[in-house]
Amino acid sequence: MFSRHDLVWLTPAGWDTAPALTEWRKQDWPAIVRRRDAGVGADAVCLGIPLPERQRVALVVDARHIARSAPPLTLADAIAAAPPQWLAGLVALQRAAEALDVRVYGSLAMASITGLPYLRAGSDIDLLARPTTRSEFAAAVALLEEHAQVLPLDGEIVFPSGDAVAWKEWIAARRDHARVLVKSLHTVRLADPAQLFSSLPA
Repeated sequence: MFSRHDLVWLTPAGWDTAPALTEWRKQDWPAIVRRRDAGVGADAVCLGIPLPERQRVALVVDARHIARSAPPLTLADAIAAAPPQWLAGLVALQRAAEALDVRVYGSLAMASITGLPYLRAGSDIDLLARPTTRSEFAAAVALLEEHAQVLPLDGEIVFPSGDAVAWKEWIAARRDHARVLVKSLHTVRLADPAQLFSSLPA
């Protein structure tokens, strides 16, 4: 089973569905799992390839043509691709997040994987925090909020179910007693933050 933002490497038959992406295929770079399109069969996986020119290529591939997969990069995996002005802050974040599962996606991850110029002056650092308990959830939110004071952090908190909420929206919703937008592999919906939080083990 795949999750949004997972990295997947295609077999030769899988790449045959995207003949225009010859360089991507040649370098054996991964595609990214995205939300499923409506009407896609159960054996298909919806993928995306974000290009440095801010274009996105959407693919739908039979699951048989996925050679291997991996979760998004860790901070340790991606930090070498960061520009100098982020390094001290990312090292501090990495140390503070050692007890949590924090992953990197978006432009920093793609720069790390490919070496291509994804990062620009206004780029964010997209992070996925994946807590498994309420205490880890609270720690992840506090960590992201604290380190966003010195780094351009963005991203999501992902529940064990695969439901994901933008962490900045979560903070605002709890303050304003509002619902949050929840994204999963299959749907997008609004939900009550308290109900989502209660779904985590204590």
